[in-house]
Amino acid sequence: MNTNIFLQIYHDYSERIQSGEIAAGTKLPSENDLTREYGISRETVRKALQLLSENGFIHKIKGKGSFVLDLGRMNFPLSGLVSFKEMSERIGRKSQTIVYTTEHIPIPHAVARHLETDKHATVWQVIRARNIEGEKVILDKDYFRSDIVPLLTKEIASGSIYAYLENELDLQISYAKKVISVEDATAEDKELLDLKQYTHVVVVRNYVHLEDTTLFQYTESRHRLDKFQFVDFARRSPGEEK
Repeated sequence: MNTNIFLQIYHDYSERIQSGEIAAGTKLPSENDLTREYGISRETVRKALQLLSENGFIHKIKGKGSFVLDLGRMNFPLSGLVSFKEMSERIGRKSQTIVYTTEHIPIPHAVARHLETDKHATVWQVIRARNIEGEKVILDKDYFRSDIVPLLTKEIASGSIYAYLENELDLQISYAKKVISVEDATAEDKELLDLKQYTHVVVVRNYVHLEDTTLFQYTESRHRLDKFQFVDFARRSPGEEK
């Protein structure tokens, strides 16, 4: 038997899920049922289900089974600090970064407040749209302190800025505070995003710190409402009361 039979199962189910034949929320057949259906070992079935899970097609719940995820929305983690390039590789969808602006400017008053820095400072402003499967659904507005990041180019901005900061500038990016809100779409949102009928966007404000606690980056990431859900993992500590 083909030792890659688990890939056949993966492709069978991923295609049926993407086509809508198997709807979001549907429970897949059990491991035992799939073992009998394909005439293979349970371990092979588990490899196929794990691959479906890793690529965002299903969610496995211990003791209950595997359930099809809503592919219309993409999961963005609340915890962790992940670049869009890293995230797009995880979600496995065709994506493109469109760079509108990469310029060295006097710090805007509102950004100076967010970065808690001198109003006479300068920053690198980077404005980018994220095109996912043919639609511009994220507008990222990044501001980097220029005393810490002395140079940014359009070429760097079209790839991974974090890879450049960490690998070329040797900056130790450590943690971020995130503030999430739903706000009215601005004229800029309407111009640079494919908002369709939506009049509001989800705004994620990131305050990013280096390992020495220096706040060096402020970002507004503006998301079309229908495309994203923000997820986190919470664990209850023993002894906590409701």
